[in-house]
Amino acid sequence: MFAHILIVIIVAIAITALAERRNVQPALLVAIVGLAASFIPGLPRLELEPEIILGLVLPPMLFSAASDFSFSSFAQRLGSIVNLGVFMVFGTTALVGIVAVAVVPELGPAAAIVLGAVLAPPDAVTAITIGRKAGLPVALMTVLKGESLINDAAALTLFAVAVAAAAGTQAFIDSTPLYFLYAAVVGIILGILIGNLAQLARRKLANPSLATVVSIIVPFAAYLLAEEVHASGVLAVVAAGFALGHHSAESGYEERIQERQFWRTIDTLLETFVFAYIGLQLRFVITEAVEAGYDLLQLAGGAVAIFVTTVAIRFAWVFGTAAIARRRRAAAARRPARIPRPGRRERPPSPPPLTWKENIVLSWTGMRGVVTLAAAAGVPLVTATGEDFQGREAILALAFLVTIATLLIQGLTLPWLIKRLDLNNPDDARHLADQHARAVGIAEQATKDALAEYRKTHISPSSRRLADMMAKRVAQEATATPAEPLFDQTEALVLGNILLEARRRQLIAARDARQLDDTVLRDMLEQMDLEQAFMDSLGKGA
Repeated sequence: MFAHILIVIIVAIAITALAERRNVQPALLVAIVGLAASFIPGLPRLELEPEIILGLVLPPMLFSAASDFSFSSFAQRLGSIVNLGVFMVFGTTALVGIVAVAVVPELGPAAAIVLGAVLAPPDAVTAITIGRKAGLPVALMTVLKGESLINDAAALTLFAVAVAAAAGTQAFIDSTPLYFLYAAVVGIILGILIGNLAQLARRKLANPSLATVVSIIVPFAAYLLAEEVHASGVLAVVAAGFALGHHSAESGYEERIQERQFWRTIDTLLETFVFAYIGLQLRFVITEAVEAGYDLLQLAGGAVAIFVTTVAIRFAWVFGTAAIARRRRAAAARRPARIPRPGRRERPPSPPPLTWKENIVLSWTGMRGVVTLAAAAGVPLVTATGEDFQGREAILALAFLVTIATLLIQGLTLPWLIKRLDLNNPDDARHLADQHARAVGIAEQATKDALAEYRKTHISPSSRRLADMMAKRVAQEATATPAEPLFDQTEALVLGNILLEARRRQLIAARDARQLDDTVLRDMLEQMDLEQAFMDSLGKGA
């Protein structure tokens, strides 16, 4: 098994490298090659237990996305994110269940609802990757990322309830609304707790390698602990990722550099493996369904009908809720302005709604992925009475067929759609430029303040000359470096570190005061981390 996994990863990486050279979407090409390879005669089946996919593959992918995501942007678009990531999951589950039992009557209502929960959560990995390359507007990318972080939690919780009902097993909490509330609240609390405890441990360790090890353990610990107490492991991982991502600015620069490269590598590795695995499974699940007595043409027709249903409900949901939101904004604008109360913190203005072009792209980004396949494979073989679970093979086959259809049809046409609609938003570039200008201004002021403090405590001529030279550089008035150094190199490195620390401290304070976005702060910190690494290398060589 491990040899097969290694071969799949090596081949998937080679295909990814080829796709990037040819400017083709790597994930889709990997899935297509895997799909074709699955029909090679005698090819053994690579099948992983759903617990392995959900417990080992999903947590690091979610954690990496959450820790690199701007929490302030997430909070600003929380309404849209919850609408798509929770409420639309319920609507998709119900409608897909109705269509599935109509086109494949052998499923039965209970199994059809299970299939609806399996197919409810879109996987935004492909959409985000394509959107990043195509330069999608920031607001749209925020909604896509946020939806992908929470829709898995809603779908998997709903899946657990549906399977318990269909299999006749006892659910942890009989009341479905209470179960959802418990899973969400407890999962988020556990994730925040684990994330903050991990940050405390990282401070005590003061070792970049050990700190990276802690960050690797966190997603698995959060997921397994939450699942152990029947809470949402997905939300626990997301909350832990947000917590550690927020505190990463307080870590040492070596930790940030090391972790940044590690998680980028892990993202690439897992994404290539997941899409290869999707393609390699199709022939086997179809064969099992046919052997179980299902008609292949009926399954294909059912997959087409369900695929159309998932696309239609996403379009209807996105544009329907957008119309409702516009009416509510218009009604709110007509109300008299509220008189601000002294000492009361006013709410920040709500972000502008997505444009109709952005809503079209958002509606078309409904590709399914690893959670759908893991959930389908997690359908039990037998019920509580010992009977075979009705429709299990059909659920697997339909889930894989619809997933492949979304990847090939929506995934391949999404770049063309983005280019055709021309979604370039000048406000995004203006906002980003303003944020970067503000960050640079904050950093420059912090440097000036630190230099002024340095002059007060260091009165030697060489220290004064060094401070003057640094001040000129801040003012962009530095001249060529003289052949004869006028100051001690060690002293210059010490002052450089003092200035970097002052800039970091002020930038973090601005982020905490909501004057800077997390994304801009991370960009600035990445530049300063490289600068400090360079200075430390000079210091070691001195």
